[in-house]
Amino acid sequence: MGGVELLFGIGFVWILFAVISDIKTRDIPNWLNFSLLVFSLVFRFFYSFFSGPGENFLIPLIFGSLTIFLVLNFFSTYFKSKAHEITTFLVYSLTFVLIGYLLMFYAGANQDFAFFYQGVLGVGILFVVGNLFYYGKVFAGGDAKLMVSLGGILPVFLMFNQNLGSFILFLLLFLVIGSLYGILMSIIVGIREGKHFRKGFKILFSREKKMILIYNIFAILFLGGSFLIYQFVYFAVFLFVFPYFYLFIKSVDLFCMIKKISVSKLTVGDWLYRDVKIGKKLIRANWEGVSEEDIKILRKKKNVLVKYGIQFSPVFLISFIVFGILYKTELIFYFLKLIGF
Repeated sequence: MGGVELLFGIGFVWILFAVISDIKTRDIPNWLNFSLLVFSLVFRFFYSFFSGPGENFLIPLIFGSLTIFLVLNFFSTYFKSKAHEITTFLVYSLTFVLIGYLLMFYAGANQDFAFFYQGVLGVGILFVVGNLFYYGKVFAGGDAKLMVSLGGILPVFLMFNQNLGSFILFLLLFLVIGSLYGILMSIIVGIREGKHFRKGFKILFSREKKMILIYNIFAILFLGGSFLIYQFVYFAVFLFVFPYFYLFIKSVDLFCMIKKISVSKLTVGDWLYRDVKIGKKLIRANWEGVSEEDIKILRKKKNVLVKYGIQFSPVFLISFIVFGILYKTELIFYFLKLIGF
């Protein structure tokens, strides 16, 4: 069994545990994410070391240690403000760009550690991607860290251009599977919370009648235009369906995903539905969720409203399995060619 197959086996086990933890506790522990990152790079280093003559290992060791340090330091730092956090992210991202540039030079001179270098480059690239998804409010913190950790697993080739294509392919798979998964889970939640969903849909429907009317007018115009240009019928169908799909998703989000829970059950990262004022202190409902300090203050209250999101970790597992199948069957080369690699 080659190094890539072993890495994929390791990645599968780690992601599976991450999914189990996320489903049971709505949290992916940092130790799980970061142990995958460290283990994958350590594995790549020793696999490269023992596969070659074992010389010139000092430079790879320095690059690997620096990469692990940067990732762990960033995610363990307490930032004074959001501006400070984003500034630090940009500085670290530029540092990874510099590391990548230097690795291009050293990889050409030391092919024995190419397997390791590609893992380091992968972590750097997905550090940027994972955090962009986080700051774009696509990911929660645990999801972003899991994406970064996969940087040590996903590079399956010894050439950077091919690995860049494989990252893009994985992200495309992730977005497609994530969209389908999100719709499916929304339907399941809507059915399970039928009473709340119906109430919410009626409220939003009466509130958004003007929006629905505008979409319907344009849909009728496109439907009329389809007698001249047939393809307009697709736009008409989309415009008819979209407002109801939007109201469906919004109803699930606003009326089915909000729960009143005991403060004793709050965990770091949980999202408050609205700001909570306790004395002179205001605990804001923000994307980062509550901190340990927030929870200590909130203990003065009995219950709080918490907004839950759809657990996204299964999308990582499904995307990872599909990507592994494409690699094993060599269909990956067809899809890489399809996207220009």
